[in-house]
Parts: sequence; structure tokens; C-alpha cells
Amino acid sequence: MSTHAERYAAFRRRKSASSAAIEAFQGLYGFEFDPFQIRACKALEYGHGVLVAAPTGSGKTVVGEFAVHLALSQGTKCFYTTPIKALSNQKYNDLVSRYGTEKVGLLTGDNSVNGEAPVVVMTTEVLRNMLYEGSATLGGLAYVVMDEVHYLADRFRGAVWEEVIIHLPESVHMVALSATVSNAEEFGEWLQQVRGDTTVIVDEKRPVPLWQHVMVGGRIHDLFAEPVEENASDQEEGRREGGRKRKRDRRRDQSWRPREIVVGGQRLAINPRLSRIAEEDARTTQLAHRRRAPQARARGTMRPRTRYAPPSRPTIIEKLDDEGLLPAITFIFSRAGCDDAVRQCVAAGLVLTTPEEAAQIREYAETRCADIPSADLAVLGFEGWLRALESGISAHHAGMLPTFKEIVEDLFCRGLIRAVFATETLALGINMPARTVVMEKLDKWNGETHAQLTPGEYTQLTGRAGRRGIDVEGHAVVVWQAGTDPESVASLAGTRTYPLNSSFQPSYNMAVNLVGQVGRRRSRSMLEESFAQFQADRAVVGLVKQLRKHEEALEGYAASAECHMGDFMEYASLRRALSDRESMLARSRSARRRDDALESLEKLRPGDIIRIPSGRFSGHAVVLDPGLKLDLPAPLVLTADKQVKRINASDFTIPVHPSGRMRIPKSFSARSPRSRQDLASTLRNKLREQGDTPRAGRAPRDAGEDAEVLRLRSELRAHPCHGCDEREDHARWAERHFHLRKETEGLRRRVEGRSHVIARTFDRVCGVLEDLGYLTDDTVSADGAQLAKVYSELDLLVAECLRRGLWKDLTPVDLAACAAALVYEPRRNDDPFPRIPPGRIEETLQEMLRLWGDLNDVESRHRVSFLRQPDFGFVWTAHRWARGDRLDAILRQADMPAGDFVRTAKMLGDMLSQIAGATGDPEVRSTARKATDLVLRGVVAYSSFS
Repeated sequence: MSTHAERYAAFRRRKSASSAAIEAFQGLYGFEFDPFQIRACKALEYGHGVLVAAPTGSGKTVVGEFAVHLALSQGTKCFYTTPIKALSNQKYNDLVSRYGTEKVGLLTGDNSVNGEAPVVVMTTEVLRNMLYEGSATLGGLAYVVMDEVHYLADRFRGAVWEEVIIHLPESVHMVALSATVSNAEEFGEWLQQVRGDTTVIVDEKRPVPLWQHVMVGGRIHDLFAEPVEENASDQEEGRREGGRKRKRDRRRDQSWRPREIVVGGQRLAINPRLSRIAEEDARTTQLAHRRRAPQARARGTMRPRTRYAPPSRPTIIEKLDDEGLLPAITFIFSRAGCDDAVRQCVAAGLVLTTPEEAAQIREYAETRCADIPSADLAVLGFEGWLRALESGISAHHAGMLPTFKEIVEDLFCRGLIRAVFATETLALGINMPARTVVMEKLDKWNGETHAQLTPGEYTQLTGRAGRRGIDVEGHAVVVWQAGTDPESVASLAGTRTYPLNSSFQPSYNMAVNLVGQVGRRRSRSMLEESFAQFQADRAVVGLVKQLRKHEEALEGYAASAECHMGDFMEYASLRRALSDRESMLARSRSARRRDDALESLEKLRPGDIIRIPSGRFSGHAVVLDPGLKLDLPAPLVLTADKQVKRINASDFTIPVHPSGRMRIPKSFSARSPRSRQDLASTLRNKLREQGDTPRAGRAPRDAGEDAEVLRLRSELRAHPCHGCDEREDHARWAERHFHLRKETEGLRRRVEGRSHVIARTFDRVCGVLEDLGYLTDDTVSADGAQLAKVYSELDLLVAECLRRGLWKDLTPVDLAACAAALVYEPRRNDDPFPRIPPGRIEETLQEMLRLWGDLNDVESRHRVSFLRQPDFGFVWTAHRWARGDRLDAILRQADMPAGDFVRTAKMLGDMLSQIAGATGDPEVRSTARKATDLVLRGVVAYSSFS
């Protein structure tokens, strides 16, 4: 208990760190700011930019909202950028509730509301486009908040963040908000370099402590052991917030010492009970496997995978409810798995809400969905989804309708939904904290294979556990699966390494925009200011130091090799040239012998008796099958000691020549021991008849000495240093010099490869654009101006299609179908031969594919590869939707989740809008606008933000 004096002293310290503006701003919140929030706000108030790196849920957004507060009080503008539309919608609603609709606007790909307001929330791409277009909306801009700035590591979209940071006017103060990353100081140094005075504030303390657990069977165990007394009996754990007391067995077992890991200098002991469970589980599984009968394997009977089978999903939720650990988010890295989990809980009769809460949920959901046509709601399974919601249970993933997802987010934040089964996309910025996070498995599909979660991913996911101002502590629960290793889980939970690495690289659209604004040379230097080049340069620093050390050592070695009789390094070069020439000739002879051996193997026939000169099966053998159907000849032979094996050229150092022939019976079977024994006996008899010493082939001798070798030997003997008494001592130093010089040259190539890498890529991009006529030195052509308005992975393909008139004379429905090939992102189970409407659409798509091939050839000449192949997987679906077919029929045939359909259709609508804005052909512009209207209808057109 602190004294009045101590509390007063703490109050004075807080006051001295704060200011009147910060105090007034803090009055808008129901809690006292943390020291890192006050420091960041004060730096912003003093005119500095700020980078705040802090854990999820720590209140970083307070700093961004203070920038909004300053802009409004100063009569200037603030843009608040987010990486995803859902987060933009959420932040817009938050700011509107505080400042009103007149002062706050929203700009995303789907919504445009009051875009000239003093405070505008937008996606980062919208701001990037504004900067390139020189939008008048940028006038009066004083602050830009970049929420979730660690997105710049994203390999698909990360470049956008760096483009914005580099191109923002110097007068704009930037607020960068990031998750805890291990190289925040490095990122801060780069921001100071490109943005000027930037205060870096790193806070690694979670506002709500996180407890790590493992659920084994139906019981929850602490992951890390707590200190206990030597003779301690059962200890009772403190009451969890909102939960009930439960006892844990804390008796010390002298035969089990806790395993420990060291994290950040802190020694953490793994719960010995979990280590014991892991060993018992492994022992039981191995025993069951050994006892499994061959008959069971033949029947396909499954052996027990683990003694501690994971509980069902309803059981997990019930257990969490009993322990007072709801609301909870269970991460399942599969959309279908999330939906299955909801169905399983509903089928089990799990209800987590009261009748009053269920009524509130139904009323809210029906109100939010009132504008969606009832026919579409039926197709989307609205009633089934709503029944699960009323029970306090829901899924959350990208395959859901955006409106449904936002309803889930709102109801979860209001405490009406208590169990959410989600994919990892939920962890990416959405403000949706829970008391508990459950990890069903610790591996996920990364697009190529099932890979273990990284410590950074684990930290990002478990960061949702613990609601500030509500929970005393948060909880992360890993469900025990077969093969779970407590030490691996502890390493994931205890590691905080999450480096922020740039994914920046120039694009065609970026190049024409930059060259058009500031010219080629200035563009090149601007791109060298990127975080990618900054990191590459820092990596080069260590290599350059190593290179200098090598160069100094080379000078020392050369000095040690000096000879009083002449230039010894010249003599050593002759020795090395002679050695290299002799080695090359030896390799040539070896390759020639291998070719001769292959040629001789190709001539073998069944019944030939040969001698294998080396290897485990050396000795005599008879050829059973020449093996000529394989890529390389690989005869199948029977050796004199009854072994059947397949041989190849590696078994022969010299060509093979048959020493005789013998007949192989038609009844011979290589699988029959009796057949092998009889034929081997016949072979041995045949060898005795031949005298057992058949003539072996000999390697051909070279016709004479190589002329170059003779010349080098002559020069070597004539050199003055050849007669030096200390010749071999000098030679040893010279050899060291040669070895180190080779390493030094490799280092120099690595340094050159990392220096100016972004600028070199930019030069190659500009080379492609010059070949195609989009750029001429610092001049952007009319076609280049079209390209500057297209923001897409396939920007250059879109511009080429417009330039060559591929889409001229298409109907709006046809154009929508063709443009679908530019936006669709294929999934694993897609049909490799998707259906395509015949006629003009099919012809145009084939022309687009040929055009992509031509562009790919141009890219190859310039050693770049940016344009992925167009994908036709959404063409038929887009065609049906644009021509007015019903949603239920389309989704049923496409076998596509509603959320994926809506998201892809919105991307298609955006692409058609870009085509309309970029083209100079009035007819194509009109067609694109009509196609946009055809696509943005019904459930796709419904704006889910409120």
C-alpha cells in the first residue's frame, strides 16, 4: 500500500510528463494513459514524427487519435490509413462517434464518404494513389497516421507503405504504429533518414499479463512451472477474472526436474507434468505401433495416435466456460474447419447466451442485414448463421460475407458472442480482443506445405488474449495433439523475435508515375531511400569490413612470398596455371571414360557376361535386361553370388566389354531364389570354361602430352625463382594468397550485388518500358499516362490491352468476363481447365494470354519478372453474374464461398473502374462503366459499413 506522499509524487511525475493538450485529450477516455502513450503524444505535440512499436492491445491507437485531435484543434487535416477495408470501416465508426459525421470522412475501394473532411480514414493504397495523382485533397494535410505499419513486410502489398512514407511531403508529420518488432530501432533510423526528426518509442510490456497453458485431454495445465516450496502440498490457484477457483496438483516430484529455456536472459522452467505427459504419450504410441498385427495393417486399421486424444471442439468451449475463460477466439487455419466447428457446437446443443442476449443478437443482425435482398440472404444461409449467433457462437474468415463478419466483430466486442472460430486473418488489425486465445494446432498451410508457426505468428495470434480494462490477465491455450513437444511450445511462447523486413521493389506503374513527376534521375535516388535499400546497405557494412581485412591480409601474404631471385607471384601463377590445366585435362579424360562407359553399356544385350570392376557387387555378372528404356542405360544383372541388381555408369571406371555369352531360360524369374541359384551356377560353370579370367577393357591412352602443359612446364623451369632454395616456403605463402584472393573476389561480388539493388531493378523496369514505348528518357508517352492510372499486379498487361484495342467492340458482359482474368487469385482446389464462354470472350482471352507471353519475353530480356499469368478461374462466374443470373445458381456451380465471391467481384468492379479511368477510347470507357454497374449489383453492391 503506497503512502499519500508516494501517490502525490507519482502524480507530480505524470503531470510533468504530460501537458494541457494531452490532459484535455485524456479526458475523452475512461482510463489513465500509460507512460509510452504520454511520451508519444508529447513528441507529436512538439512537432516530431513518431514510431510506436508496442504489443497488440496496448493502446497504440491512442497516439494516432491524438494526431486527429491535434489536426482538428489546429484547423489542419489528418489522414488515418489502415491496411484493410474492415479496419478502415471500424476506425471510421469510432471517430464518427467521437467527432461527428461532418468532421470525419471515409475513402476505401468500396466507400467514399465526405472525402474532403478534415479527418479522413482510408486504406493505404488510396493515399498512395492520391500522392501519384497530386490530388487536391492533400491540401492542408498536416498529419498521417499509418496504422499497422509493419504491413510493409507483406510481400504482395508491402511496397505501398514505403511508397507513401517516401513520397509524403516533408511538412507532414507521420505517426507510424507497429506491432512489437525486434528491429524497431533500425526501422526508426530509416524513418529519421527519410522523414526527418522521428521519435522512436518501443514498449514491450503487455497491458494485460498473458498466461500460457496447454490443454491435455480435458484438463488445462500451465505451460511454465511456478516456484514451489520443497514440501509444498496442493496449492490453490487464485481466482481468475470472471472465473471460478480450481485446484492444481503442485506437488514436487523429485524424479522430474523441470526443463528450462532461456528467453531474453530470463530462465523459464517448463511444467514437469507436461514433460512427463510427452514421454508417456510417446511410449504408449510406440508400444501400440509395435503390437499392431500385420493383419491390422492390411485392413487399414488405424493405430492409436496419442494416449491423450484432443477433446472435441464443443468440449473445449465447455471447459473454457467452466474455468471462466470466455470469451475465446479459437484459431483454426482452415475456413471449412471454422464452419465445421460452429456446426459441431450447435449440434452438441451448446448455448452460451441468455434468452435476452439471444434476442438482442437477432434484432441487431436483422437490422444490419435489412438492405440485403431476402432471396440472397436465403442463399447465404442467413437463418442457420443467425441460429449459431444466438447461441453466442460464430466463425470468422475471409470466405464469409463482409457484412456477416462485421456483425460478428461488433457483437463479440459487445460481449454477446463468446466463442469465435477464426482463421489467422482475424489477427491482422481487427480490434477484437478476447479473454482467451486457443490454438488448435501449431502448423498451417502456407500455400506450398504445412509449416510450423513462427514465433512472430504465434505472438501475433496470442496478442488478442486479454482485454484492457476488463481482464486482469489473458490466457493462451494450446490444444495437445499427437507429437506435441512442450519445449517447442515454450520456445514459441517465450520468443519475441519478429523482424520487420522490407518487401519493396519497383513496379511499372510506380516507374511511370515517378518519372512523370520528377524525372528518371531523381526517381532513381528516391527509390534508393527505400527501407529495402537501407537494410541492404546495413548488411553490406559487415561485408565491407570483412573485405578490407581480406585485402590487408592479401598484402601481407604477397610480402611473405617475395623472393630475391625474381617475381615469385609471377612464378606461382605459372604453377597454378599448370596445376589448373592438368586438373582440367584429368576431368576431360574422366568425362570421356564415362561417355565411353555409357556407350558400352548401351551395347549390352541379355545373356552378355561382364565383369563389374568396382563397388559392392564387383565381380562377374550376366545381363538380364539392358535397361535401355530409362533415361540412361541401367542394365539389370545377376552376379555370380546370386544377387540381382541394377548397375549404371558409376560402377565402371572403364568401358565394359562382354567376355562371353550364355542363354537365359525363358522360365527365369528374378524373384525366384531357385531360378537365381540355377542361373548363377550356370554362370560360374561358364566362367570356369573360359578360364575365370576374362579380358578386361583398358582405358585408352592419350596420344601424347598436351601442348599447353609442355609450354607451361618449359616457362616454369626457365623462371629465375625456379632455382630458389626457399622456393617451397614462398609457394606456401603464394597458395594462401590465391585462396584468400578467391574468397575476396566472392565477397566483392556479394557487396556489389547488394549495393544499389533497388536502383538497378528500377533501371531494368525502365528498360522494359522504353522497349515498349511507354518511356523515352524522362518523357512519359500517352500510353505511359494510361499505365500510370492502373494499379494492379498486371498493370502493364492492362495498359497493353488498351493500347492494342483488345477490348474494343466488346459488350459490357464480355468485358467483365475478360477483366476477371486480371483479378482472380487461384486457390489450391481450383479446376485446372475452367469453363470459358465460347465466342468473342474466348478469343479475347486467348489474345490476352498471347500478349502476356510477349510481355514475359520482354521481361526475360531485361531480367525482371513481375507479371503473373492471367487466371481464367473466375471468368465463367463473372460472365454469369454480369449477365444477371441469380446468386444461388452462381454460387452452387462455382463452388465458391459467398465471401470469396463478393470480394473477387468487388476487385473486378474496381478493375473495370480503373479501365474506364485509364482508357482514352470513349467507347471502351462507356463499356467499362456499364460493366462496372453490372458487376456491382445485389449483394456485391451492398455497402456493409454503417
